[in-house]
Amino acid sequence: MELKDWLNSINFTKEDLSEHIREYPPYIINRCLSGNLDCVMFANEMNLHHSLDKDMQYSFYLNSLRKKKRFSPWLRKDKVTDLECVKQYYGYSNEKASQALKILTTEQISFIKQRLEIGGKR
Repeated sequence: MELKDWLNSINFTKEDLSEHIREYPPYIINRCLSGNLDCVMFANEMNLHHSLDKDMQYSFYLNSLRKKKRFSPWLRKDKVTDLECVKQYYGYSNEKASQALKILTTEQISFIKQRLEIGGKR
């Protein structure tokens, strides 16, 4: 069974896939459902009771969530650009450099890049 089969079963078709319960990925399902506003509380409840059997977790979602087409993109950490330049220029750690990036203007960042440019062939 694929992830989309489990999510379609829980969200839209309400078809019981209990015969394939050994393949059920509870963490991934919780993560996918937590991206929807109407599922956040249910996903939080499953996070609190993570020790339940896979069958019980699946049945909870199958019988608790309303039938609805849901799509939430996978939540990823934003890729921070110019972080290395700020780290090198100021000698900051990752955390301090990301905080500094929030307050630096684009002109200041371009100035930093210009100062760090060594020249020569690449």
